[in-house]
Amino acid sequence: MTHEELEEGKVLNLDFAKLRKVANCESDVLPAIAQDAQTGEVLIVGYANELALETALECGMATFWSTSRNELWIKGKTSGDYLKIEEIRVNCEQNSILYKVTPAGKGACHTKNQAGIARSGCYYRRLKEDGSLEFVDEAQV
Repeated sequence: MTHEELEEGKVLNLDFAKLRKVANCESDVLPAIAQDAQTGEVLIVGYANELALETALECGMATFWSTSRNELWIKGKTSGDYLKIEEIRVNCEQNSILYKVTPAGKGACHTKNQAGIARSGCYYRRLKEDGSLEFVDEAQV
């Protein structure tokens, strides 16, 4: 499946091996969720290591550890679609973090709609009963 089919298509192709891949990355990480502080929309689920969390605290922007590239990823550094941190929460077992953010650009997802605008978040499709995917909002197509 191509990246375009994966990101724009209607065929479900979940990566159930993702956590195995994450476990094999070169850094100790935990899940890091970016949530719009105003709307509650979940924008991104990524991973953070200690450096990513320290960087997020220092710069005030949602920061992740790219498990595929093994490098620091300050969301928006190349796209301009920063996620300004309003608050950082830690779950009960202290094994994940939640960035409550205010989007400072046009969107949070690296994918773009047909007009070339970044989608507000990464969860722009829903699973239908027949097992196919559909866009949640026509503006996201």
